[in-house]
Parts: sequence; C-alpha cells; structure tokens
Amino acid sequence: PQVLFLACIFGYLSITIIYKWIAFNSTQASVVPSLLITLINMMRFSYEPSDSLPLYAGQMYVQCILVVIALLSIPWMLLSKPLILRHKNKISQRIKAIRTLGLSNSEAVLTMEEDDRQAAGDTSPIQNSHRSSNHETSHIGHGNTDEFRFGEAMVYQAIHTIEYCLGCISNTASYLRLWALSLAHAQLSEVLWDMVMVNGLKVSSYFGCVILFFVFAAWACLTVGVLVVMEGLSAFLHAIRLHWVEFNNKFYVGAGYLFVPFYFQTILNQASE
Repeated sequence: PQVLFLACIFGYLSITIIYKWIAFNSTQASVVPSLLITLINMMRFSYEPSDSLPLYAGQMYVQCILVVIALLSIPWMLLSKPLILRHKNKISQRIKAIRTLGLSNSEAVLTMEEDDRQAAGDTSPIQNSHRSSNHETSHIGHGNTDEFRFGEAMVYQAIHTIEYCLGCISNTASYLRLWALSLAHAQLSEVLWDMVMVNGLKVSSYFGCVILFFVFAAWACLTVGVLVVMEGLSAFLHAIRLHWVEFNNKFYVGAGYLFVPFYFQTILNQASE
C-alpha cells in the first residue's frame, strides 16, 4: 500500500513531467497545462473547462482512479498489520493452549467437534462438564502467556500511517521549495542585470567606459557572490537534507544495534553454548 500511495500520486506526477517535456513545445506555451494546477485539481476531483489543453485523452478518468486507489491504500496501511498480528496471536495462543492441556491431535479435533455440537444445541451433561474443565484449564494457560494488545498495535500503526502520509507531502514540498529557490535566484539575476549593468550601458560618452568598468566589477562580484556561491551552497545543503532526511525516512529507521566491545571470552562462551 505504501508503494501504491506513492506511485498513484507522486509517481504519476513524475510521469506527467516527462510527458509534458515530450508532448509540448514552445509554440504551445499559452495552452500548456500547469502541472501544479493539474495536481491540485486531481486531488479535488475538479475538472472545470479551461483554456489549457489536457495532457492526454481520458485524463480525468485516469486521475480519478489513481486518487481512489491512493485513498484506499491509507486504511490498508492502517488496518493490515494490526489485523495480521491479531490473527497470528490467536493462532499462537490456541497452539499454546493445546500444548498446555497436553492434548493430542485427535483430542484437539474432538474438542472442536464438541464445540460445534454445543453451538448446534446437541450436547450432553458429561460433554458440558468435560468442556468446562478444558475451558478453565485453557484460561489458566492463557493467563501465563503474554497478552496481545490490539489497541496499542492500532495506535502504533496509526502513528506510522499518519507519519508516512504527511512525510510524502513534506518530501514533495521540499523538492518544490528547492525549485522555488532556483526560480528566485533566476529572477534575482535578471534584477541585477536590469538595475546594475543596464544603467552602466546607458552612458554613451567616453566617460561611460570608466563607469562601465566599475559597474561591471560590481555586477560580477554580486553575480558570483549571490548567484554562484549562494545558489551552490543552498543546492548543496538541500541535497544533503533531501537525501538524509526526506529520502532515508522511507525505509531507514536508524535504531542501530547495542554496542558490544570485542572480547575473546564472550566469543568463547557463545561458541561453547
């Protein structure tokens, strides 16, 4: 379900990015659909007529199916693990009860047959007394075993499900933040050119050469310092954060192992055991 949730929303977004590069060119810039608006409308099930072209035929039906699958994967993630653990716990408890009572396979089958007959209303007093004694003994056996707490498992799984879903959205927002930062630096380069270099180039006299020398020096320093250094540093820091925080949290827990120093006596004891 986690892979389905990622693939139906963010995997689809990645595919549409590549498809948009291939299917449209610069002459269609006025009618090219915005992927951000497409994703928002996809989650809202809103497909109102607009001036932009659809990405492909049948886009609305495909996106509706993908959103429904993504939404169904959330309760799948939430309920599957606790229910499986509960089922396994019931099986293990029944096996432990049978071993505690010392029943053979044939006796266990007879016990289940007696349960079925009692449910049908066909039991004798002897069978009832035999079943009640087995029931009391099984309660004693169950009391000695660790009790599985379904509520704690549900709370634990709910926390992980919420964390996973919010983490997917946070990861996408982080990549969009990196794109927005690059866009801001591109706009800043245009501002530096218009406000610094263009003003220096406007002077047409011989004195303009001297002014242009200092203007170019200021523009070059600002370009290198702001765009090259700041852009490179921000991209480097974002790459580290995206890799270690956003990417690894999908599968890396980082719990580690308890440190055990190297000691020959411990190795010999383990080998002898």
